[in-house]
Amino acid sequence: MSDARTGRNGARRISVGGQSKGRDRGAGTGHGARRAAPRTGRTRLTRRGRIAAWSGGALAVLLLGATGAGGWVYQSLDGNIHAADIDDRVGGGRPVNLSPGSKNILVVGSDSRDGDNGAYGKGLTTMQSDTLMVMHLAADRKWATVVSLPRDSWVTIPSCDRGDGSRSDPHHFKINEAFAIGGTGGEVADAAACTIRTVERNTGLRVDHFMSVDFQGFKGMVNALDGIEVCPRTPIHDQKARLDLAAGCQTVRDEKALGYVRTRYSIGDGSDLGRIGRQQEFMEALAAKAQQKLTSPHALYGFLDSATKSLTTDKELAGIKPLTGLANEIKDIPGDRLTFLTVPNYARQADVPTDRANVVWQYPQAAALFASLGKDREVDKEELEADAGDPVYAHTVRVRVLNGTGVPGRAAAVARELRSAGFTVTEIGNAPGSAERTTVGYPRDQAEPARVLATRVPDSTARQDGTAAPGVVTLTVGRDFDGVR
Repeated sequence: MSDARTGRNGARRISVGGQSKGRDRGAGTGHGARRAAPRTGRTRLTRRGRIAAWSGGALAVLLLGATGAGGWVYQSLDGNIHAADIDDRVGGGRPVNLSPGSKNILVVGSDSRDGDNGAYGKGLTTMQSDTLMVMHLAADRKWATVVSLPRDSWVTIPSCDRGDGSRSDPHHFKINEAFAIGGTGGEVADAAACTIRTVERNTGLRVDHFMSVDFQGFKGMVNALDGIEVCPRTPIHDQKARLDLAAGCQTVRDEKALGYVRTRYSIGDGSDLGRIGRQQEFMEALAAKAQQKLTSPHALYGFLDSATKSLTTDKELAGIKPLTGLANEIKDIPGDRLTFLTVPNYARQADVPTDRANVVWQYPQAAALFASLGKDREVDKEELEADAGDPVYAHTVRVRVLNGTGVPGRAAAVARELRSAGFTVTEIGNAPGSAERTTVGYPRDQAEPARVLATRVPDSTARQDGTAAPGVVTLTVGRDFDGVR
């Protein structure tokens, strides 16, 4: 279990133990999740600081710069930020923005394998995403919600342009593969486009903006602060993260800082959810130390220089002025109206015993979360967590698939999708007539399993069927069928 404590001179330090059980407190609303109150010191970061820090670090820096540096800083650093032309690459069929004025910002921690980052994982695809989250800013700017999407989330990856002239086929895999598929040609814009398509496909949210920060910029930010103090309770030896730390308090920088936020298998339960919690704590500590240390224009400039050089955004956000404007919008949100969640989830092993590495989003809770944000409705975190306490696993949902499209083989193809998503298919056949809309019919005893299935099949509707056999739900595939989440 990890917690943050107060170190020398009031500095925030991070303590990590090797015997964590269950979810880390950063894990949010997953089944069995726990959230302990963090220990605090004099520099405890406010919730506003946390949301800024997790916006790739850049917004946290700009919030500092807005009060601590002159206009010359913005002019000299503006050219550092890379602009990605994403709109023309994402393609059509995107969700409609149901709440004009609200903003959904996709933030990616880029674990790219080119240039100086090549030492972190040989043999992997050129571009990788290490951290993924969606920040929703309400239209009235009175509240905001940040949803972390575990990189090991098993989701639908839609067909994407690889950036090398070829195109991928739709399939199910872990969500961070989308960045790698789109980035086959080495362009962040292509990687971002596929990631946006994947997030939109699985959440139903329209992504308005994109931000990506790579490893090297993170190192520069940490080094500009002379490192961050961490306090592992047990030694950490992780070859994949290139990390070798003794137990006890010590200051990490350079590769050790990177390794610390990347390490996974050698701490706690080895889950990506645990790593999310450690990364959140590290970024809190980084932003808190920046608030203390960056009191001179020279020190602030070095920090800003590293952050902005590592930053890629969509064209609309690519500049100090628009980013500072966004930071100021966040700054004005009341601290008690900033909510941090991880999408409700459970271990995929519950549905596929051989898969010990991935998680699946928990339905209907995940669908309800994203539907609320899509309609710009504030999420009640306690209610969501309580509702997620007793998951209905996909493999317990027994499905009969009927083809209402008139296209031969459609039921069999949909059955394969359902099985890939973890459902138990009991029968396939043809519907008695044609169907324009996809429906889920269920007997009285299958209301909750029907909700789970209906929320996994976009735009489908569930209705009770008094003639249905008990214990089975019926998916009638209509001409509007658009896959399984």
